[in-house]
Amino acid sequence: MNNEKYPPEGYRIGTAENRAYTGSLSGLERAMETGAICEAPAVMCDSEDYSLRVELGGAVGIIRREDVGVPGDGREIKNIAVITRVGRAVAFKVTRIDASRTPPVAYLSRRAAQDECMREYIGALRPGDIIPAKVTHLERFGAFVDIGCGIVSLLPVDSISVSRISHPRERLSVSSRIHVVVRSIDGIGRVNVTHRELCGTWSENAALFSPGQTVAGIVRSVESYGIFVELTPNLTGLAEPHDDVTVGGSAAVYIKSMIPERMKVKLAIVGAYRGELLRDSSPPRCFIDVDSVGHIDRWRYSPDCCDRVIETVFD
Repeated sequence: MNNEKYPPEGYRIGTAENRAYTGSLSGLERAMETGAICEAPAVMCDSEDYSLRVELGGAVGIIRREDVGVPGDGREIKNIAVITRVGRAVAFKVTRIDASRTPPVAYLSRRAAQDECMREYIGALRPGDIIPAKVTHLERFGAFVDIGCGIVSLLPVDSISVSRISHPRERLSVSSRIHVVVRSIDGIGRVNVTHRELCGTWSENAALFSPGQTVAGIVRSVESYGIFVELTPNLTGLAEPHDDVTVGGSAAVYIKSMIPERMKVKLAIVGAYRGELLRDSSPPRCFIDVDSVGHIDRWRYSPDCCDRVIETVFD
């Protein structure tokens, strides 16, 4: 789903349009008149009233505490939610300009930008929509992602990829720009998202390899019966037990066979390298052209020839 008007925070800050609005007093006045949503960096939090100082050209930007964002519990915004905005881009609407002061003071509202985003964009989302997102922070249970104007959604760790990981940082980084799929929307408008459906089916990932190749992988699990080695975020193979392997370490593996009917990749470890991690800082490869495909109704990971069905149905 196209989201040019209400992108995650940080997406519009370097655009010519945003610079025209935030670079001068006259630009801020135009933004106020037109109701435009702008972005600028928050550079300070006041210790007394927890207002945010925003860097603007031609005026001092102030976001009062009550305008920093939409409270998650419907009451007042917490101090930590204000403090953690410092050093980041914030979206806002210009609500008032006091030109009598020197320098002029522009009063801004991030909450007003989020209210409009909720009403005009997020409120229109439906399960299966593919939307842009930006990773804001990581916890063991999942990644928090900005899906528009600083409104945050949880991407659970088991929804990042089919291959299991112990922590989202093994796949994503703070500030990573990714796409996610709307999984569901609860009764109070919170959006739940997933990402693994964009990382390709078993067949799409298996097509990148062939038996007889020796390739690099990441050791994801060591069991008594074998070692699971990740070849891609959505493709893992099983190798026979091997000494001196480390979970999270890299391994050179020989591909013995690939069995679509059972979704199996049989491997042999050629060499394991303790502590030498194969982590790419870029987000996982997306197998869907998100510029032309904005929605999916169903995603089936397992091949048609496989009796075991792994799929996601969006409803």
